[in-house]
Amino acid sequence: MEFGIFHEFYSTHSASQAEAFAQSFAQIEAAERWGLDVLWLAEIHMNPQRSLVSAPLTVAAAVAARTERIKIGTAVQILPLGHPLRLAEETATVDQVSRGRFILGAGRSGNPRGYAAYGVPYSESRERFYETLEILKKAWTETTFSYEGKYHSFNEARAVPRPYQQPHPPIRIAGASEDTFPTLGRLGYPLFVSVRSGSLMGLKPDLKAYRDAYDEAGHPGHGEVYLRLSMHVGDDDKQAFAEGEPSIMAGYRSLIERLEGSPNARRRAEVEEVRTITYEQVLRDKVVVGGPDRVVDRLKELEAELAIDGILFELNFGAAIPAEVMMRSLQLICEKVMPRFK
Repeated sequence: MEFGIFHEFYSTHSASQAEAFAQSFAQIEAAERWGLDVLWLAEIHMNPQRSLVSAPLTVAAAVAARTERIKIGTAVQILPLGHPLRLAEETATVDQVSRGRFILGAGRSGNPRGYAAYGVPYSESRERFYETLEILKKAWTETTFSYEGKYHSFNEARAVPRPYQQPHPPIRIAGASEDTFPTLGRLGYPLFVSVRSGSLMGLKPDLKAYRDAYDEAGHPGHGEVYLRLSMHVGDDDKQAFAEGEPSIMAGYRSLIERLEGSPNARRRAEVEEVRTITYEQVLRDKVVVGGPDRVVDRLKELEAELAIDGILFELNFGAAIPAEVMMRSLQLICEKVMPRFK
């Protein structure tokens, strides 16, 4: 199983934004030393209390310069908010700087506030996403290319530099809305999934729809699935439960507002459940928290039930876990959990 950390460069407990960046880079450098497979960078706008990663490709280049082995991905780059030619050049640059360690994780985001800030109607996000994705692949793989689309047109354009990886960096795409899963299966892309208001086992119908469409389209393999998972690991279960509760429950309280304004009908329908949810319910259905042995057992259950190929563990849902506690959780995952899946 692939193990990666999903990072937002949390700022809640830091004295300044500069300190938050320093703490986050220290965690990433530790992850490299401890043998973690992948770093995944979020793209989040308009929420400085939660995250400082509004420019993930800039951060990815800085990480590439500080590391030698760990892969570097976006989870996810919001394609409709970027100019496709510039995205092609910046992603290829990160791929060159990292010498082929870049993975493009792409999505549309469920946050209309970011779209409003950039002056892009969220109603256009689906069409813009697939158009930008098509342009990216042409720009990466063709010496010069022309394209005539609804939102972008190019005539004999040339993206510089070329990616280090040929024909291009790996692509994984986030699925959230019900109709997205079979679409991504038909297209043959590896899939990102996550759980906030739903349940982990509630992913099974969506993953079945994805893999059925993947198989029907004749793609090789079984359709790769990577799960973004809120986690906290302590030296034992009691410590982990106590350390994780304040941040995780704060995360669910803040989730209510995002669900109410979500363009996803499924998420809006889950608001009332989130309003009354208890920590015990969250531990049972939505997150993985505990000492190393408990976490290993739960991850093995998820691997068996959902046939996942990797996880993107999120160690600070709610953004209220101090940096040193998050660092210990990361160390335990790398040293006590990950080796039992390799």
